[in-house]
Amino acid sequence: MNGSDFFKERGKMQKFIQYTPTEILFGKNTQAEVGKEVKKWGGSRVFIVYGGGSVKKSGLLAQVEEALEKEGLAYEEFGGVKPNPRMAYAQEGVEKAIEFGADFLLAVGGGSSIDTAKAIAHGVANPDWSLEEIWGGEIILTRSTPVGCVLTIAAAGSETSDSAVLTNEETRKKGGISTSLNRPKFAIMNPVLTYTLPKYQIACGIVDIMMHTLERYFIPNTRNQITDEIAEGVLRVVIENGKKGLENPTDYDAMSEIMWAGSLSHNGLTGLGRAKDFSVHKLGHALGAKYDKAHGATLSAVWGSWAEYVYKNDEERFAHYAKKVWGVEEEDVAKAAKEGIRRTVEYFREIHMPTNLKELEIGEVSEEDLRELSMAATLNDTVKLSKIKELTAEDVYQIFRKAAEK
Repeated sequence: MNGSDFFKERGKMQKFIQYTPTEILFGKNTQAEVGKEVKKWGGSRVFIVYGGGSVKKSGLLAQVEEALEKEGLAYEEFGGVKPNPRMAYAQEGVEKAIEFGADFLLAVGGGSSIDTAKAIAHGVANPDWSLEEIWGGEIILTRSTPVGCVLTIAAAGSETSDSAVLTNEETRKKGGISTSLNRPKFAIMNPVLTYTLPKYQIACGIVDIMMHTLERYFIPNTRNQITDEIAEGVLRVVIENGKKGLENPTDYDAMSEIMWAGSLSHNGLTGLGRAKDFSVHKLGHALGAKYDKAHGATLSAVWGSWAEYVYKNDEERFAHYAKKVWGVEEEDVAKAAKEGIRRTVEYFREIHMPTNLKELEIGEVSEEDLRELSMAATLNDTVKLSKIKELTAEDVYQIFRKAAEK
């Protein structure tokens, strides 16, 4: 089956609304513009959200604050955000931001800092509601506080996305909310700011970018050639430049490609005209909440098992992916589909990412643990996952079990 035949046999492109309003400032030294950007978007009292001490040690935080001072803007720091950002810590940030009188949230860091800033922004604008109520879907957001970001990690794509993810430590649940109010006003993207990242974080980011694209790609019964071409291009670029960036993290061209691909992978563009899945993310969130492992690692640890479990329900889609992204020339659809899965898993292994639960290094995973994970991923079997094959809690258990036994 050639490319044109594939699209003739698929369903029609679905109607969609495209809304990607985030202003991008891309390139070297763009962090110097942060004060002007905040001021342009109406900010006067800036609540700066960041993670560990790296932004201080690198001097980036000082540069950001200097740029704010030049524009006469008041600011307050809120550091200490952790990977798999905590809801309780974000709620603490809400209270401090309100006390400070913040009218603008500025995230300096990666997805965890940006998602925390988004959460604080919602809390500041809606002080009568807790973040637990907002994340629990008990209310519909109609307002928020503006957010901007200075990106230091190419991974989550939160700098342009409509989503934000938090972990509730009390309930041990990790989940997100999607709303146009999550879109940052601006994103400053200087690839040089990624140069000091550990290679493990770079690799986790590569996986996350690929997953944000793949979760929108494996949707059955769609006919959307231009969206597919964009998604396939993002995947090929990340795969190629991911290796280069890991070999030399100061390769500006490679890190630029990865950073821009990260934004494109999660701003909605790679999924326009079709439904959205994110079933693998549900599995990864369950693992992240229980074991507090890096998000990208939890995704690579289960993707192969998920793909092997569902691919027979849409072999042609997986075969198409194999040919367009990995250059597989096998004409037999079933063989091509399996080869595409194999090459994806092998790539994860090549960049030193886990491809099963043992490699995720979470210790012994009991039968009880597997059942608990499957229930967490499906909200106690109330939500069916995946568009290719409807997955119940029992199906998800089988996937986790497969990932545990590899």
